[in-house]
Amino acid sequence: MTTTETRHPKAETGRRVTYEFYNARKPHPGVITFATQGTVWVRLDGQRSSMQMPINQKGLTYLDEIGPVPELPMGRFQPNLQHPGIDWQYDGVIVVRFEEGDLAALTGDRAKAEAAVATFLREQDGIEDESDLSDELAELKPQWAVFEWEPEDAECAWLMNYATENDDQALQVHYLPSPGL
Repeated sequence: MTTTETRHPKAETGRRVTYEFYNARKPHPGVITFATQGTVWVRLDGQRSSMQMPINQKGLTYLDEIGPVPELPMGRFQPNLQHPGIDWQYDGVIVVRFEEGDLAALTGDRAKAEAAVATFLREQDGIEDESDLSDELAELKPQWAVFEWEPEDAECAWLMNYATENDDQALQVHYLPSPGL
């Protein structure tokens, strides 16, 4: 009777790895955040959650570098295009779509918010009718908000929460409830 090895000699917390997804053009760097017999949890650089996979997962390459597992940022942050789920901007104004379909334009300037949201609705939702766009833009509401990281296993990476103008980390946004088109 033969036994199979269920522990990879390099499968240890803090080891740098690369992982190449099926049909990917290049491997993604990451770190092992937790290792057990037969399984590793890998957090790819720039991501906020770890993927569980077998120690001999195809596409997983163990590197020689070992170090501490980087702490995930927590608390409030100033959003930019490098953050997960924040990937669209127009003329310097970031527009975020939430799971429910609501939108937020991250600017205190109403004219810039309207231009960014209108362009977003045209490009992302295919809305071309100018009267429909005008109706949607009339629903834009100025709000003060803060952006806060969620824990690694949360349903989403971050939340936008309402704040007050006197909150030193608050940003003014223009919020659009889920478009009714």
